[in-house]
Amino acid sequence: MKSCCNFWKQKGLLFDKNNIHRKLPSGNNNKKLNFKRINKNDFHLSAFLSNVFRKTGQFIFSFRFMMVTILLFSSMLTFSQQKKRVDIEQADFLEADDNIAPNAQRLVGNVRIRHKDVLMWCDSAYNYTGTNRVDAFGNVHINQGDTLDLYARKILYNGDNNFASAYQDVRLLNKNTTLYTDTLDFDMSANVGYYDNFGKIIDSTNTLTSIVGKYFIDEDLIHFYKDVVAYNDNYTLKSDTLVYNTTTGRVFIVGPTTIQDSANTLYAEDGWYDTKTGEAELLKNPAVSNETQQLKAKYIKYNEDDGKGRALGNVHIEDFENQMIVTGNTAEYNDEKEIATVTDSAVFIMYSEKDTLFLHADTLRTVPDTVEGEKLVMAYYGTRFFRTDLQGLCDSLIYFTKDSVVQLFHNPVVWSDNHQMSADLIEMKQNTDAPDEMHLRNNGFIISKLDSGMFDQIKGKEMVGYVVNNELNKINVDGNGQTLYYARQDEEIIGLNRVESSKISIHFNEGKIHIISFLKAPVGVLKPLFSLTREEKTLSGFDWKIDQRPLSKQDIFWHKTVPPEPESSVEPEAGSELQNK
Repeated sequence: MKSCCNFWKQKGLLFDKNNIHRKLPSGNNNKKLNFKRINKNDFHLSAFLSNVFRKTGQFIFSFRFMMVTILLFSSMLTFSQQKKRVDIEQADFLEADDNIAPNAQRLVGNVRIRHKDVLMWCDSAYNYTGTNRVDAFGNVHINQGDTLDLYARKILYNGDNNFASAYQDVRLLNKNTTLYTDTLDFDMSANVGYYDNFGKIIDSTNTLTSIVGKYFIDEDLIHFYKDVVAYNDNYTLKSDTLVYNTTTGRVFIVGPTTIQDSANTLYAEDGWYDTKTGEAELLKNPAVSNETQQLKAKYIKYNEDDGKGRALGNVHIEDFENQMIVTGNTAEYNDEKEIATVTDSAVFIMYSEKDTLFLHADTLRTVPDTVEGEKLVMAYYGTRFFRTDLQGLCDSLIYFTKDSVVQLFHNPVVWSDNHQMSADLIEMKQNTDAPDEMHLRNNGFIISKLDSGMFDQIKGKEMVGYVVNNELNKINVDGNGQTLYYARQDEEIIGLNRVESSKISIHFNEGKIHIISFLKAPVGVLKPLFSLTREEKTLSGFDWKIDQRPLSKQDIFWHKTVPPEPESSVEPEAGSELQNK
């Protein structure tokens, strides 16, 4: 019974036979307790039970609240135990300094501080109790993970968010890369450093500078912004925006960039450049140029080491020295051998103050001549060209820049004014102080159309024509010369003159035969027009190909479909050239 009474006493209730006393809120246990007396006549069992249950419920609620509080406190205690704090491992002396902050401690002399994987050395520092902040001064050195080192005169370190701000003579060392700047913000959790007041990067290969930079250490990438310059002994790069890989030495172009190497100047707004090998892939508005040439395209692959490269899409190669342009959609080139090959809508353009020549072929190639500084331009398969005073076609062609000589091979035909010239091989030579020359070698044939629709014709083994002021002025025929021309008297055609001679000299005036000189054993006959047969109006081999003549620079892409010749019914003899092929 005593134990039961003691229990209710502990819970704030007293009970006896005559009275029930309710304990007032307790204060000082030493003070006298005051009780409110309740008459027993007013007492009811229900009131008693109600009071008991109410007090018991308050006790249960208080007990639960106490347990939750204990659990929360335990969790906070565990969290605080897990959170790493800044440890002061060494200092010559320590003092409190309320002038800085109420919780500041000043560390002086040979200071060494550790926090997680960060170790810091400095001459002096302020540490703030209750925080993980350290302000370090004088020969500050931070080492993180034994791989990264940060040096400065002053570093403000916040261990709570793993962030450091470094000032004055800042150096950040990572592997073989060193960053120099005056101010650096370094996120040590993300391993990212940032500067915005000029910085310099030096590694084993390159030196790079910029106004703004961001160093992503884990990715070995540095982003450079504003007045970017990169260089070593082999190149100099200037840009506005750049990304550099410190491991591979590769530069990623993300804005207008110019690169000057030992041979050429490269420009692009997108792509990459390998600073170790000189290899580059230029993607946006790319160009490669030197003192005498320039290459442009939609895409350029370039390698300084072996000089090889490739260009795709709207290829434009210009030789300023020789006043030549080559265009197309695909180009392969070798700077070392000075060879370039252009295909797919390839066009060769030779310009001057007087006129411009446009030439198209399936393939165009430029190669160096035996004379230093000179080139050979070769065009083959379906070659056609246009100039206002000269048009032509052939299967293949070679242009010698040194002598200004053009050679046309395989069924060449050339038109000038009202003249058509053909031979097995045609050679045209442009002279500076003398008339331009046109050599027709083997089976030379010249057809001149008259106003009346008739044709003067000249045929011979070898012919040399002389052009003055873009007009055919004179032709010399050497070997098997034949002429068929309409004789005139007072501008009236009186007949057709057919003459044969081994040597003939012919002078033209306004595109018509003016004077003919037969220099060796001429044989001829003059026939009146009314007595001429169809066969007598032409020399053997006559072929007027005016429908294939290019009439504009757009016509150089037009190919006439010529029906194949019927196969010969004659079987080739054994051992003949046809059979050998």
